[in-house]
Amino acid sequence: MKFQSHLSIYLAFVLLLFISACGSEKKKEVDAPKQGRELEFVEQVTFISSSGEEISTIKAALADDPDERNQGLMDVNEMPMDAGMLFIFPDESPRSFYMANTPLPLDIIFVSADSTIVRIHQNTTPFDSGQLPSGKPAKFVVETNGGYCVSNDIQEGMRIRF
Repeated sequence: MKFQSHLSIYLAFVLLLFISACGSEKKKEVDAPKQGRELEFVEQVTFISSSGEEISTIKAALADDPDERNQGLMDVNEMPMDAGMLFIFPDESPRSFYMANTPLPLDIIFVSADSTIVRIHQNTTPFDSGQLPSGKPAKFVVETNGGYCVSNDIQEGMRIRF
């Protein structure tokens, strides 16, 4: 009789551990980090040297309306190395971007209406709310993963084509 009592307590303990373990797995699923926004790459942007040579091409998500431009790459946790975002504004004017809610370091490339790169901010700091100005009027902005411009020797004065 005493053996059955100990066996019952042991089985109850094992059952309690099993139930507890199942509950903690569900909690881990709930606490898992967000995957972030997924982008749809619908455009291509080609970087062109001053001599007219194609340097590199990225696939780009498009931000051509106010809501898309305001959201930019906020909450995007990962992006292929050959990808980015193309911002198209209705007019050419001085621009300023910032990195609030943006977890990836980016290269931010400001481009004039004639498709000339007028300013590059390289390897920006994630989540930084400091302003990153274009310095000159820009109609387009291209954002790539941080380090893309250095890796591909993209410089101010070059052009883009999309």
